[in-house]
Amino acid sequence: NLYTKVNAAFEYQSHQGADLYGTRINVQYAFDPDNLLLVEVPLLRNEGTGKFGLSDTRVRYFHVVKRNITERLIAIAPYADITMPNGSFNNGLGADLWSLAAGVVAGYVVSPKIAMFPGVGIIHITEPNDYPGSSQTGINLQTNMSISFSQRAFLFVNPIVSILSDTIWTGEFNFNYMITPNKFKVNAGYFPNFTNEINTFRVGATLFF
Repeated sequence: NLYTKVNAAFEYQSHQGADLYGTRINVQYAFDPDNLLLVEVPLLRNEGTGKFGLSDTRVRYFHVVKRNITERLIAIAPYADITMPNGSFNNGLGADLWSLAAGVVAGYVVSPKIAMFPGVGIIHITEPNDYPGSSQTGINLQTNMSISFSQRAFLFVNPIVSILSDTIWTGEFNFNYMITPNKFKVNAGYFPNFTNEINTFRVGATLFF
């Protein structure tokens, strides 16, 4: 199901160099049951530079083209995913490159308590200004699994691999607890980048509209 909701989270990123911390605001808008737009806006401070401001913004769009294909295959949804370099690279708040991806996600019910949303896509990374000729194109694979412990508590587990000139392994582990069903929930997550040794932690809350 696609929902209109707003999530605000405190975020801490542990790097080999300077750490970052701040707030990440995630807005999802469901135009109808089959179309969803997501905008992710991080406001972070870099401990190394002492600068605070907007980091790179992410925009995603999903369109459900088919539902209830079989009893277990419940949905197929193409997506587009763009990360924009609007954070300052010199202040340590941005990557100075565009990330452009497109692909498809399928919804598959494993059991009454486990659902999987595997996805495959093509990803293109533009060249930073300081490194001409370094753009890359590759494949992104993910297996987002939802594990339900009760009607109120559930966990998302999502291993992700991006196969570019180097293979990048990342993951998402996001625990959610529904305070008021379909109105308000809290969440805590761990989002590691195993390849680049970046560990991100978030604690937040979500309002549904």
